[in-house]
Amino acid sequence: MYDEKLLQEVTAKAQTWLSESYDEQTRAEVQAMLDNEDKTDLVESFYKTLEFGTGGLRGIMGAGCNRMNIYTVGSATQGLANYLNEAFKDMEQISVVVGHDVRNNSRLFAETVANIFSANGIKVYLFEGPRPTPEVSYAIRRLGCQSGVNITASHNPKIYNGYKAYWDDGAQVIAPHDVNIINHVNAIKDVSEIKFKGNPDLIQIIGEDVDGPYIEEIHTLSLSPDVCKRHHDLKIVYTPIHGVGRYIIPRSIERWGFDNIIHIPEQDIMSGDFPTVDSPNPEMPSAMQMAVAKAEEVQADLALASDPDADRISLVIKNTKGKYELVNGNQIQIIFHYYLMVRNRELGKLKGDEYIVKTIVTSETIAKIARKEGIKMFDCFTGFKWIAQVMREMEGKGRYLGGGEESYGFLPETFVRDKDAVSSIPLMCEIAAWAKDKGMTLNDLFIDLYINYGYSKERGISVVRPGKSGADEIAQMMVNFRENPQQAIDGSPVVLIKDFQKLEQRDMRTGEVTKLVMPATSNVLQYFTEDGTKVSIRPSGTEPKIKFYIEVHDTLDKKENYDAKNEWADQKIDRICESLGIA
Repeated sequence: MYDEKLLQEVTAKAQTWLSESYDEQTRAEVQAMLDNEDKTDLVESFYKTLEFGTGGLRGIMGAGCNRMNIYTVGSATQGLANYLNEAFKDMEQISVVVGHDVRNNSRLFAETVANIFSANGIKVYLFEGPRPTPEVSYAIRRLGCQSGVNITASHNPKIYNGYKAYWDDGAQVIAPHDVNIINHVNAIKDVSEIKFKGNPDLIQIIGEDVDGPYIEEIHTLSLSPDVCKRHHDLKIVYTPIHGVGRYIIPRSIERWGFDNIIHIPEQDIMSGDFPTVDSPNPEMPSAMQMAVAKAEEVQADLALASDPDADRISLVIKNTKGKYELVNGNQIQIIFHYYLMVRNRELGKLKGDEYIVKTIVTSETIAKIARKEGIKMFDCFTGFKWIAQVMREMEGKGRYLGGGEESYGFLPETFVRDKDAVSSIPLMCEIAAWAKDKGMTLNDLFIDLYINYGYSKERGISVVRPGKSGADEIAQMMVNFRENPQQAIDGSPVVLIKDFQKLEQRDMRTGEVTKLVMPATSNVLQYFTEDGTKVSIRPSGTEPKIKFYIEVHDTLDKKENYDAKNEWADQKIDRICESLGIA
């Protein structure tokens, strides 16, 4: 039951959406919510305004100020257009790229965005149809644009859509532009301020003229073309899970020389209803069931998936028991970084100025490999805009090898500034071929690097709490973990606590508090224990959940002990989850 004051507030907001400024369908949806005795939809749709954050918008589609619709999308675009016209006022012609994924309403929202930009005198390069998020980033750089927007909710359930804003380097916006854009968006107080009527003369349709060069540039990343040629018939299962990857990723794999791509026809259908899965998130085993089944059927060397906007990658390989299983996001990062560092060394390409980037919640095993290989590593906040910032700062100072985060996103190139499955998937195929050339499977490769660099196992747990009450509960959980910090985790004393909201770290043995040097604050808390365990806690910035990242470490002496070590790690992580109250 909602209190009377809240109901009065949401009712008043909703009634403003009944004016002639809104289309007939929207007015009908709002009136239905007002008439319904159950006020849940009314409250959820109007209790707040869908916030344009540092990454843009993401929310459930529908009528209301807290929903994704042409009016919230329009307000965001008008604010961004106003800021672009201010920031680049001396430029003769400001230009932007607009793209979208396969979700329901994505084309409508993309055309709405294109019309608003053009109505504000900004030239628009609009993709002819669904394209990967990383290709939007690529196009911004290739076409010399000042900004870009991609309509996507990535791997969220089908009821969601989203709006990603990019700057002139192809990266998602950061300070000071993020705050400035937010201020301009918040300054839009009425839909009458939004210029919906577009100027067709300023809208140019793009497609293959960007696709072709994008695929060719991706192919230049190959470090083992001869190996790919020798193992051209590698059995590769690939699924786009109904997303935009269907259009371009098989082309990218084939360009690398692989010609045995095995499809899952049911999931090749591009559809915003994602008919074969409950949620199109390749991190979830349920979304990968058909890929695992197909891998078993054909006895594949590996199975790969991309999420609906083709920026994340999922991987399935055969384990030591001969069973196909998902590789977690941290392991994907480990194998990418390992290959790029070791293969560059094998080829004599390391000059001493190379670097890699990972996020603070991603496996510390990557740091161990980098130290042993003599490669500089940067730690940054979660979100590829922070990896892109490191790349921006390092331009002309060092050679980027790769960067990624545990949430299944990796970027092996510099001509894109966001995670990229279109390049990562053929690169993973190359790694599998490289291992096969050495008489190894990908699983053997994992075991080998754990023996050489130290064993680790990681698990991510998301606690979902939707709606206003859920947001309040998540906020309180973070308060509790800060005010009542863990003293020990699974019997091992906590020796260091990092609080990225305060930008402080506390040595629990000495009590010494020192500053953390980061470009901004972030609501992340980390515990490090004496036995090498790392626990990170953060609310999601895009979904109604709080995330826990648990990482345990040990040594591995020989291959025969790998399964036993995995069992030990799983049991340890289970105990940690129970102690944190998230089992």
